[in-house]
Amino acid sequence: MPTEALRLEALAHTLRSWGESRDLSGAMLLTRGGEPFLETCVGYADRANRIPVAPATRFGIASVTKMFTACTVVSLVRDGLMAFETPVVDVLPVDRRPSTLMPAVTVHHLLCHTSGIADYAEEDEDSAGYVAEYAELWRDRPSYSVTRPADFLPLFGELPPYRPPGERFQYSNAGFVVLGLVIEELTGQAYPDVVQQRVFDPAGMSSSGFFRLDEAVPDVAVGYLPGETGSPWRSNVYSIPVIGAPDGGAICTARDLDRFLRAYADGTLLGPLRDVVLTRYADAGDDRGEGYGVHLYPDGRYGHGGGDPGVEALVYRWPEEDVHLVVLVNTEVGLVLEVRDAMIAAWRG
Repeated sequence: MPTEALRLEALAHTLRSWGESRDLSGAMLLTRGGEPFLETCVGYADRANRIPVAPATRFGIASVTKMFTACTVVSLVRDGLMAFETPVVDVLPVDRRPSTLMPAVTVHHLLCHTSGIADYAEEDEDSAGYVAEYAELWRDRPSYSVTRPADFLPLFGELPPYRPPGERFQYSNAGFVVLGLVIEELTGQAYPDVVQQRVFDPAGMSSSGFFRLDEAVPDVAVGYLPGETGSPWRSNVYSIPVIGAPDGGAICTARDLDRFLRAYADGTLLGPLRDVVLTRYADAGDDRGEGYGVHLYPDGRYGHGGGDPGVEALVYRWPEEDVHLVVLVNTEVGLVLEVRDAMIAAWRG
């Protein structure tokens, strides 16, 4: 059997070839004990100007952002501003919450996707159909008008709940938007600023943030949608909100996400509540469990994935091996799971 070094060298060659033959574009990182043993960049951060992806390139990470939101909520619990059992109606005033929110819905229910509240974009993160449906939300609604968590309320705030809280898991983007409203209500600050203070800064994520798509920020990859046959690629600027929200849309480098996973694991971000966050609270299907804003897998890893128009992302940690895997892609070509599987095979042999 080839050595790990040879397997990883072959993988890097394969990934680069996929850039040429399958339009793969992104950054792939494997670290062990905090040290990289595979770092590969493929394709273009800016196709029009032929700027290649580099380690410093920042990518949209879609729903991986939910891990940041959950960490921020946990820090507020740690600081005594609320409890996991706190009813959401006790925190949010009537004009800052869904009108149909049941009094029994707690912060716990929102964190582990068991709230039963109606969603504005029902997501299966392995489904390409979800991405297309999400883009349709912004066809007749200006994406630049949605800049704060409260701006999402008209999309779901009047819808009846699916079921009472606690009955079963159903992945919920709206639930994390509501958590963003809770964060703002308790701190008196805008959601991105609180995440900066409570997640990005302590984790040393100096290249990460919530950058507007219409801002001239350096090293930010453009997310690309395939055009019709023979047509140019299109950017995703009209297919997602102009700035990220509590349920998705932060912008990070692969190296910063590795730093996040380390700070998540060593207690820097979660402190003594780390084990509470990584407890299985719901059955999410396919033997996967759900903690607080984190997926728990049967092979021992935990992490999150995400997909938006022009964005694909995966972030995992295997605690026993102290291995992190990060895949960030800025072309909507449906390769992220295939890339993940190839990386795992090359590492494990």
